[in-house]
Amino acid sequence: MNFLACDLGGTKVLVGIYEKDLESDTPKLIFKKKYLSTEWDSFDSIIENFLEKECKNITWPLHACFAIAGPVRNNAAKIINLSWNISGNDLKMKFKFESVELINDFGVLIYGIPFLQKNQFATIQNGEFHVSSSKNFHAIVGAGTGLGIARGFINGNNIEVLASEGGHVEFSPRSKEEWELKIWLKNHLKVERISCERIVSGEGLSRIAEWRLSKPDAKNHPFQKTIKELEISEESRKKIPSQICKLSNEGDILMMEIERIWLEAYASLLGDIAVHELCFGGLWIAGGTATKHFKNFKSDSFLKQISNKGRLIDIVKSIPIKIILDEEFGLYSAACRAKMLLKTT
Repeated sequence: MNFLACDLGGTKVLVGIYEKDLESDTPKLIFKKKYLSTEWDSFDSIIENFLEKECKNITWPLHACFAIAGPVRNNAAKIINLSWNISGNDLKMKFKFESVELINDFGVLIYGIPFLQKNQFATIQNGEFHVSSSKNFHAIVGAGTGLGIARGFINGNNIEVLASEGGHVEFSPRSKEEWELKIWLKNHLKVERISCERIVSGEGLSRIAEWRLSKPDAKNHPFQKTIKELEISEESRKKIPSQICKLSNEGDILMMEIERIWLEAYASLLGDIAVHELCFGGLWIAGGTATKHFKNFKSDSFLKQISNKGRLIDIVKSIPIKIILDEEFGLYSAACRAKMLLKTT
């Protein structure tokens, strides 16, 4: 029996078809394909193309799980930046599935954690074993285009996902530098408050660069040309984080400073989540930046920033911290959830 999994983001759509393997809990991939969202008029047309053209010689899947970048209500969702309305019930009828589940693209990651293979993650802090029920509680954080956070209980194959919009909590400056950044962002964006997502995300890294390059000592930096391009096209903002990291790795002092500010803010947020959630099962770092910053994330300075929580430093140090290395973990997790649906129908 085959089943379908999909990870739908604002820019790309990953779709895969899998077969049920009785000898393993791990989804067995048959075929997958990546689509660019902007090249299609609707989500239905992507699924239709995938099933009827790309997978025409493969047995039709009967169950499906769609991970959606946005809130899901009553098995339906709206992708705002694409103007797509998606209904699980409509997809079920149109493509003759026996079951369809829509789930938030970050919440779905909790379903993938119990089935991770050794090559899909790395441990950067071992933590300690806890006897309490908190040993089954996990939190996962990911800075990509935005900032996603999800939580859940994992007890064997019994999984309960708890939704979270924690990425939108207020950003709390810890230094004069971060205070100046926050005030500048409020004025620059013309908003009343600054959330953590405004800073701890790919877009946030570009905003930090804008702020730093607005200072007099940076007026002649070559990256000014890249920043000015944002006035013409916001689409170019998506390219800035990788350019900053590249220049930082090459020894550009200003870019190293920008990256440091971003990393310190990210580490502090992770420490806050550890304290808030007491996720002794594990604190997981995912998202598009996880593999790109793996070297920085496993550094002593980053871990020190995470645990820098005053009297609760020992609590944070006792929580296992792990990094997801699989860049397609969203699709994998959706497949894990789709396979679970086979057992409930």
